[in-house]
Amino acid sequence: MQALDSIRVLDFTQMMLGPFATQLLADLGADVIKVERPAGEWERDLAMMGDYVAGQSAAFLAMNRNKRSIAVDLKDPRATSALLDLARTCDVVVENFRPGVMDRLGLGYNDFKAVKNDIIYCSGSGWGRDTALAEAGRPGQDLLIQAMSGLAASTGRRGDPPTPAGTAIVDHATALTLATGILAALVARNTHGVGQRVEVDLYSVAIAMQCQEISAMVNQHTDYHRSESGIGQSWLSAPFGIYETSDGWIAIAMAPLDVVAAAVERPELATFDAWTERDPVKRALEAVTRTNTTQHWLDALLPNGIWAAQVRSTKDAVDELRLTNSGLLVTVDGPDGAPIELIGCPITFSATPWRQRLAPPRVGEHTAAILGDAFGDRVSSESTDHAH
Repeated sequence: MQALDSIRVLDFTQMMLGPFATQLLADLGADVIKVERPAGEWERDLAMMGDYVAGQSAAFLAMNRNKRSIAVDLKDPRATSALLDLARTCDVVVENFRPGVMDRLGLGYNDFKAVKNDIIYCSGSGWGRDTALAEAGRPGQDLLIQAMSGLAASTGRRGDPPTPAGTAIVDHATALTLATGILAALVARNTHGVGQRVEVDLYSVAIAMQCQEISAMVNQHTDYHRSESGIGQSWLSAPFGIYETSDGWIAIAMAPLDVVAAAVERPELATFDAWTERDPVKRALEAVTRTNTTQHWLDALLPNGIWAAQVRSTKDAVDELRLTNSGLLVTVDGPDGAPIELIGCPITFSATPWRQRLAPPRVGEHTAAILGDAFGDRVSSESTDHAH
């Protein structure tokens, strides 16, 4: 038994925003049918660090487990008709094409609603459906959204160029928002008997991610700027940030400056104003942390209630998962049958846990089975052929 094992999702998504959201649903038990073009989703060919896993993109493998794949030509009216018929067996349709594309293909919300009145139709986009940038056809991609929303300009030191995050953070946040919207719509359908259209976009989520900063900026009638020395957030005071040690780096979160000063045995630090003099504090404290090891400073700070942690590489974090046999690291069959490691579902349920059921699918691997299950004797080898 799984939380969503009665739910079927028709998934037209690609890249990260959609596939990460639908993989979460699939992990929780939903039957996610991934609709791909005959050549496969675009991200199958995306090289990560200039290489592939058995000829397949590591990015694709990371976000498409527990799904079945059907390969169709969306420009073929026969395929469109088959997909609309298939939707009669589905609860949710998800897509993240540019606004208007699905309508032109005859696969928009009204098309699906006509065959299943309570369908939940979820769209993810870069700029939303009716905004000026959407109507202008501007590309909506994670880096571009970080740039336009202010996220990149708020990251890094004042003298640095605008700095993007180390991962596609807006894609991830929007995928989680999309999954939340789908789950809320399913509850609404079960409670009120209604289907509906659900929409999320990268730009709105990127703005919402900055709700704390924007609330302070607009209500306190002030702007905020990156610090010169590298305080971790533009709107926080010292010592919040990352500090060099003699053998690495240490992160120190929000903490009273006088407590930090006592812990590192530098009482003069307590005489600074933690906000107006945050850059001098950062430089002075870092001069101290450079004199000893990361572990030394953890031993000095943590017993005094100061939030601190070692700065580790992603490899270090993964090595620890492997060492501790963490359930967050799962092994599945790769494209060539050899085992590969993927990051599992981060949600824990006591009664309906997530399960690893299916490896990331080959292009169209389940086309015949899906159409056969849906249409039975009406599906001939000829109809299966024209779906590819």
